Amino acid sequence: MPPLTEEQLKKYYDVALNLVMKCGPLMREGYCKTEANFLVKSAFYDLVTVYDKQIEDILIKGLQDEFPESKIIGEEESAANKRTAELTDDPTWIIDPIDGTTNFINKVPLCCISVGLAVNKELVVGVVYNPIMNEMFSARKGYGAYLNGERIHVSKTTSINNAVVALEVSLIHDARVRDKNVKRLSKLAANATGTRGIGSAAVTLCFVASGRFQCFHVEDLQPWDIAGGAVILTEAGGVIKHTSGASFDIMKPDLICACTEELLKDMHHLIEEADNITEYQIK
Repeated sequence: MPPLTEEQLKKYYDVALNLVMKCGPLMREGYCKTEANFLVKSAFYDLVTVYDKQIEDILIKGLQDEFPESKIIGEEESAANKRTAELTDDPTWIIDPIDGTTNFINKVPLCCISVGLAVNKELVVGVVYNPIMNEMFSARKGYGAYLNGERIHVSKTTSINNAVVALEVSLIHDARVRDKNVKRLSKLAANATGTRGIGSAAVTLCFVASGRFQCFHVEDLQPWDIAGGAVILTEAGGVIKHTSGASFDIMKPDLICACTEELLKDMHHLIEEADNITEYQIK
């Protein structure tokens, strides 16, 4: 696809922002219900509610009505059709209707609607909306990142000794990746000022973007968990790479991100140290 013009990029951004905002009351309705109905998908910790599907349907219809040439990678759509997500050069919306579903079900207000747009395999628009806390994070490539219309920036921390590091500690429930996550958690937490795990990768990326946290590490998630927040993070001045140190790839979203290059190097070094620990295994 030819490079986007400023006008095309702004239209994509404006339409996505308005559609996500439109879904806010529906998400708040589900959050405020006395009892949340949910289903278990692939495992006991992989949950979905009726609101995930309803919100995703609204987003997909609205985006495809406005941009019929675009493609969709959606969490519930991909699961329903049992297909592997594929990214091409076509404009592709990457949607998580509710990131942080377990928080949503349990009335923890750290959950959001996340939408990212990739064109020519490059992320160019990100919208992450937490209607429970009334926080709308947004960005389009080259124009900075915003929280409720106000410009945001990452912090200037350069050392993990002065940083709050975020990790998705709940991933320890999966025996296949438990030892890796426990070792990395132990190593990073031992060197950081503080450690947080909030149960939503999209919200966490936005917290780094706005200076609330300074760095974040997560693996074993899906593109829709990361796409919207990744654009917001980089437009706020942050850096994001694959855990190996290679360039970040949204279709293989194992990542380390930080507010500065120096802090990211600290994290990468500590993760390498953790991966070389062999004396124990967590059962």
